[in-house]
Amino acid sequence: MSLTQAFRDDLRLSLTLTGLLLLVLGTSGFLVKHAAMVRYERDVNRIAFNDNWEVLDDIRKRLGMVSDSLERALEAAPAPPGEQPFIVVSIEERRLWYKQGDETIFTTRVATGSGKTLVKDGGRDEWKFETPRGKLVVQGKEIDPVWVPPDWHFIEFAKKRGLGVKQLKRGEELPTPDGSVITVDGNDVVKQYADGRTYPLESGEGREIVAAGNVVIPPFGTNQRKFRGVLGSHRLLLGDGYALHGTDNPGSIGQAVSHGCVRLRNEDIAYLYSIVPVGTPVFIY
Repeated sequence: MSLTQAFRDDLRLSLTLTGLLLLVLGTSGFLVKHAAMVRYERDVNRIAFNDNWEVLDDIRKRLGMVSDSLERALEAAPAPPGEQPFIVVSIEERRLWYKQGDETIFTTRVATGSGKTLVKDGGRDEWKFETPRGKLVVQGKEIDPVWVPPDWHFIEFAKKRGLGVKQLKRGEELPTPDGSVITVDGNDVVKQYADGRTYPLESGEGREIVAAGNVVIPPFGTNQRKFRGVLGSHRLLLGDGYALHGTDNPGSIGQAVSHGCVRLRNEDIAYLYSIVPVGTPVFIY
């Protein structure tokens, strides 16, 4: 075989191997993306079935599919035109203004983020409770909003009372000292006895489920994971779980005590709800 022919054969072999490598890489990327989409669609269906839209943003964020994330909202929210009303919140002064141009339409005191950090035992997770600074937009409005507390709520509650934490999963049974078990039946966390008697458990802020020295974290979608009245009478959604909302603790207004949201008296948020349209810019500084 001549040197020229050998060179050509080596070149063809190299090009063939390069092509195969690119094909493998392309196929792997497609399969990874396809698997992520399948998991996303599965989780969305599960969320819709359980009426649990509160965790949808978290799933979409992990897949890089967030359309209303705080980061994008801060970058994309437009400055208000001269005639468009807008909301301004001062974290330091803990005050809100609803303005149009230089005119103040409404102003009131608010509560803002405490700035505290909660660290989960073992240091694997931590949460910083701050009100975000920047430009946001009112993305939606709700009457009688229901709060679906994140895991940090139960961890914080347990730390304050010196208790452990147990995450309850569907299909799991947690034994209790009286011989019954805590489990999930449909959309309820229930106490179930050996003779078949089953009773839904009550849950709410300050009435969390405690069993055998542990605070039980109910699964998303269960009624025991839905707290009513905590967010007051109305809520203006800002995205990523942040909002302007009412409170069941009016004495907290004017203080830095929230977990990041801007908290108002119920009469104040009800008034804002009635006059503030979706799309209103919100400036927090």
